[in-house]
Amino acid sequence: MYTAENSRYAKTHEWAYKDGEIAVVGISNHAQEEISDIVFVDLPKVGQKVAAGQNCCVIESVKSASEIYAPVSGEIVEVNEALKDDPALVNREAHGNGWLFKIKMSAPAEYDALMDFAAYKGTLQK
Repeated sequence: MYTAENSRYAKTHEWAYKDGEIAVVGISNHAQEEISDIVFVDLPKVGQKVAAGQNCCVIESVKSASEIYAPVSGEIVEVNEALKDDPALVNREAHGNGWLFKIKMSAPAEYDALMDFAAYKGTLQK
């Protein structure tokens, strides 16, 4: 199971957890706290190809809309359908049932280049 500690992080606060050739993607707990009360998640389309760093999802809160970027390149193979009825699941479980989408990675080395939890935490304390 993916946790904050066993995930990798992009500078833009997305996390990824590698399960074979699939990466499960969500936003960090820090990011969901900054976004605050999430009211809508515009998920990517299954089958969509994305490049690392590409905007592929939007999270809307009561105060703003935030673009979410793919932390790795590949094809979207699944989206979290539960978020359509309960977008606040991201607030409650950023590193669990609040995941956003899954990507079949086309460049697995990109995953290895993401920050580990300790490095990510270090960026938050600056």
